[in-house]
Amino acid sequence: MAQRIQSFRDIAAQYDAVLCDVWGVLHNGVEAFSHASEALAEARAAGLSVVLVTNSPRPHPGVKVQIRGLGVRDDAYDRIVTSGDVTRSLIAEGPGKVYFIGAEKDLPLLDGLDVETVGLKEAGIVVCAGLRDDEVEAVEDYREELAALAARGLPFICANPDLVVERGHKLIACAGALAGLYEELGGTTRIAGKPHRPIYEKSLAELRAVRGAFDMARVIAIGDGMPTDVRGAQAYGLDVLYISGGIHAGHYVEGGRTDEARLAAFLAAEDAHPKWWMPRLQ
Repeated sequence: MAQRIQSFRDIAAQYDAVLCDVWGVLHNGVEAFSHASEALAEARAAGLSVVLVTNSPRPHPGVKVQIRGLGVRDDAYDRIVTSGDVTRSLIAEGPGKVYFIGAEKDLPLLDGLDVETVGLKEAGIVVCAGLRDDEVEAVEDYREELAALAARGLPFICANPDLVVERGHKLIACAGALAGLYEELGGTTRIAGKPHRPIYEKSLAELRAVRGAFDMARVIAIGDGMPTDVRGAQAYGLDVLYISGGIHAGHYVEGGRTDEARLAAFLAAEDAHPKWWMPRLQ
């Protein structure tokens, strides 16, 4: 079982660098968790370097503006790496005629790339940033549309591998859930965000740019998403601090209290081996 910690201070001296998830750890889509920002700002003041690693489909400049507006402190991190950043290289490989699925706010994903958004019949590839309106739509609403795309054999680039995220007290479906349905319908997907290696390689390159050479054994990943944050960092060989109060809390939290036996059973069932855990980063 992972060890319960009360504060990030308890373990900070064991590390030189942090790869920290954003949505679910630093904010819930509505407001920032102020103690989480404070913990990272304090770690940086003590000499650690922090790269935020998010499955947001937006390139990092847009995410910086977004999280600042929610109340995440600028001094809580050194760099941001997004799934949108690493996905742009997949999109650039072509074909150039793109069938785009997502909200209008996610279109900056395509800015500056030699691509054209087209209809289903002209498309050579699908790029998905998420549901068009995740407040009212469900994944199943896309079954017929995705079946038609899969029948044409179009590759499906998923810009946000998350299945769900918290928005306030609700769970909202993400592009990863649409990618899962696309595969179920016989389509092929291309994904660079967590848990896949490209986003970790980019994040570690940003760390080297910030602090120079470092020992991988002194890098810790922080996250709340089991199939993305935890599985990806674990596969890369990083120590993990699991934030248990995020999207999986319903498996082991009742009445506001964590049942540690149920948490242990959940982690075992997921073949997850975080070194540390705490309900919220603080």
